[in-house]
Amino acid sequence: MRPRKKDRHLPPCMYMKHGAYYLVRKGKWERLDSDYQGALLAYAKIVGGSGKGGMSKLIDEALDSMRHRLAANTIKQYEAAAGRLKEYLAEFEPRQVLPRHVAALKLHMADTPNMSNRVISFLRMVFAYALEQQLVDSNPCTGIRRHAEKKRDRYITDAEFSAICASSSDYMRCIFEMCYLTGQRISDVLAIRLADISATGIAFEQQKTGAKLIVGMSPDLEDLLARIKALPRRVRGLTLFCARSGGKPVSYETVKQAFRKACDKSKVLGATIHDLRAKSLTDTDKQGNDAQKLGGHTDAKMTQRYLRLREIDIAQPPALPKKSL
Repeated sequence: MRPRKKDRHLPPCMYMKHGAYYLVRKGKWERLDSDYQGALLAYAKIVGGSGKGGMSKLIDEALDSMRHRLAANTIKQYEAAAGRLKEYLAEFEPRQVLPRHVAALKLHMADTPNMSNRVISFLRMVFAYALEQQLVDSNPCTGIRRHAEKKRDRYITDAEFSAICASSSDYMRCIFEMCYLTGQRISDVLAIRLADISATGIAFEQQKTGAKLIVGMSPDLEDLLARIKALPRRVRGLTLFCARSGGKPVSYETVKQAFRKACDKSKVLGATIHDLRAKSLTDTDKQGNDAQKLGGHTDAKMTQRYLRLREIDIAQPPALPKKSL
């Protein structure tokens, strides 16, 4: 096939003639539409409408290229986003997706801004992959701004944390307390190996950021480790926390569900497993210790913004005027 000398923005075999767009195959001209966007949709239905190629294929290939560097929970989120995108863009070829389509998708999902932002962010990475593979000439997500998301400010009080722990099994209580005492993300806590524990403390390499740190040993941490090691289990694996069978690490989903059940049982509303890290860093800061170092943040401003959401100043009210005698 000879390269085009004009209309290079058109997909293969599409041509414009007398104010309309046509699909030309084997010498036959098939009219698509006089409108460019309508012509692209008609073209997609004819050429790539099966869903086995086009955007669907690109999304799968891009996700597969990312899997090796992603945490398991992130993969699940991207798989959910991929499912949405393959549904919305089933009739499109990669070159047919324009900024206006991405903007329309963003508006379509405006009722769920968090999910919309995840989907658009994933789509941006998909097209970054397509650019590297020279499948497209530009990224249609460029210039599309994210929805404004409400910042989470839930702080678990000491009383609520005690109630949640009291409503949990001994095993899950130890996991929740380890999350609090170390201030690390759930996945990093569940990945603690026995070899990571020393008299100095517990060594971590954060899966999300790659940051390396040691959470220093304390009397509370020593007591917790002793309780964990005393817990009965059939198989002792290489990690501190093991599933009941097989010696494999406990899954994130198992801990997440256990925390939700404990909150329901203790009647603690609006809390999630991720709020344990927020409580840990906030309490660390209040006690005069280095929350930035514990959180593994490279930027102090990030830590301060994070803590400020959960630290509420207590304003003192005025006293009632005394009655005159």
